[in-house]
Amino acid sequence: MGFFDKLKKITTNLFSSFTEADEAFFEELEETLILADLGMDTALEAVEKLRARVRKEKLRDQEEVRAALRDILVEEISVEDTALDLSTTPSVVLFIGVNGVGKTTSIGKLGYQLRKQGKRVLFCAADTFRAAAADQLEIWSERAGCELVRQHEGADPGAVLFDALQAAKARNVDVVLCDTAGRLHNKANLMAELSKLSKIIDRECPGAARETLLVLDATTGQNGLIQAKQFQEAAGLTGIVLTKLDGTAKGGIVIAIARELGVPVKLAGVGEGLEDLRPFDARSYVEAII
Repeated sequence: MGFFDKLKKITTNLFSSFTEADEAFFEELEETLILADLGMDTALEAVEKLRARVRKEKLRDQEEVRAALRDILVEEISVEDTALDLSTTPSVVLFIGVNGVGKTTSIGKLGYQLRKQGKRVLFCAADTFRAAAADQLEIWSERAGCELVRQHEGADPGAVLFDALQAAKARNVDVVLCDTAGRLHNKANLMAELSKLSKIIDRECPGAARETLLVLDATTGQNGLIQAKQFQEAAGLTGIVLTKLDGTAKGGIVIAIARELGVPVKLAGVGEGLEDLRPFDARSYVEAII
């Protein structure tokens, strides 16, 4: 099954009632894009750009208008390179986000795929607050065939990360994938701890290639932009992992995040299988949602 084929199966054709690109069509399109969680500002700007392009290029055909909208949305979401930077040994990938968005499962899937590419991967169980979080990551490490560093529940997350980085350097590990506790974006102390983890990476692995990925559930809606702003301030995001795209949610908030914060989507979860975490492809995604 191709990229986002699962998403295409459950999306509504925005152009099902298209007759011409008149004002009624543009108003309906604005509403539809807002309902797809693009956000008010992003939806209005996209439709305004489409209006101008339809007028300038005298577009009339349904497919011409659809292609123009597709190009506009792809441009909005294509803000940076979507490839992960894993150029050093070790490279470090920090997974952050609130509880329940799929951080641990995303780590398991990415670890599996990197190991298949011949890389040596180590999981770091720095979520020491949630009961059985390390146990869950251990199950994924076994499924993915990756190494694991963990401590007891309630341990200092910074100490776990320190141990993992020391182990990575000693064992010549290629990539460290670090799980973190679900951080509620309104908890300043948890955000401060996230900043501490970043400083430990800087101190123990100076110059290491580094990714800080915010994991967002596609059903999050407009709250996703608030989360992204807070996490960007606390940790300096390098990318988004958009999960749970195998349901009815389209995850359009990531277009608003890319537009406002310049943070690209790098990975997308489209199912429960080990292969169902894919490199993000903007054109395929936009094609699926329109």
